[in-house]
Amino acid sequence: MRFCRALLVSGLCVPLLGLGGCLQVYRPFAHNPGNQAQHLVRDNIPPVRLAVPVPVPAKAPWRAATAMWARDVVIALVGQSIPAVAKVPEPGDWWVRLGAVRAENGGIRPRYAIVGPDGRVRARGFGAVIDEEGWRSADPEALNTVALQMAPEIARELTEIQTRMMMDDPKSLMHRSARICFDGVTGAPGDGNKSLAEAFYMMLPDGHNSVQTTHDGADYIVKTEVSIRPSPDAPGPDEGPKQQVTIIWRVLTPQGVEAGAATQVHDVPAHSLDGPWADVAGAAAQEAAEAVRTIITNYSGRSRKASLAQPDVGGEASREKDGMKKFVSAPDQAVPGSSK
Repeated sequence: MRFCRALLVSGLCVPLLGLGGCLQVYRPFAHNPGNQAQHLVRDNIPPVRLAVPVPVPAKAPWRAATAMWARDVVIALVGQSIPAVAKVPEPGDWWVRLGAVRAENGGIRPRYAIVGPDGRVRARGFGAVIDEEGWRSADPEALNTVALQMAPEIARELTEIQTRMMMDDPKSLMHRSARICFDGVTGAPGDGNKSLAEAFYMMLPDGHNSVQTTHDGADYIVKTEVSIRPSPDAPGPDEGPKQQVTIIWRVLTPQGVEAGAATQVHDVPAHSLDGPWADVAGAAAQEAAEAVRTIITNYSGRSRKASLAQPDVGGEASREKDGMKKFVSAPDQAVPGSSK
């Protein structure tokens, strides 16, 4: 029995030997420079959330408008696959400080600073200049446009920060093999659980990945589930009954966050897998091993390179004059991101 399948990664279909059909790799936090943002990875960008606080005190006159802008930024960041939350940062959180300055040629220029858990600014950036009247009136469309424009830049900066931290950390996956705990296979008929597990265990290790059977010290955990049901497709005139076999290889962090999943689906003659899986196990495991390595590489960002850090970044957010108190001031009226 021979299956043919393809690996779908970042929109590219790369033919592989193995199970037939199309292998789907679900990577919700994959990074494509200039498009999506890399998920904040354990041990590099620590939190599972990025706090976006409202940058003015609770009683500030522009609190409601600024809160609306912060909410728009959160929504836009989530659209970039960044786990942003509208909240005051807690100890251990990374967060985004929002603000604005007057543009040289008029108008208002929104800005942001990415702050680490230690309170130090790690990156700064600006949004496009917008009309001052729209800013002062807290026009919802204008604020949303600013948020949508800034979110990809914030996501890109987070990826750069993470990459530089990994490059500087001798214990990161840029400098050592990923330790992958394989939890085995469940749900397969016949000898599928044993055959698939043995084949995958043999095929997964390479120069960038090692395999183990304990969770201790593991960077990722692979859990595999097999299910079989009657095929939804009617058999051909010269074919007997068929079953649909589905194999899902889930890649998890030690905290249980799904880094990705490779799904193999194929129709087989009914009950043909009730006994030995033979070559089917090897074909499925070969394909799955390559998919798991791809998921870990994309999720961890271990193959990325970073540019040099911004030369003007530094200082503690709490000590900066424009900190959380005042971004733009006017003698007659406050603006979003400011307080009197």
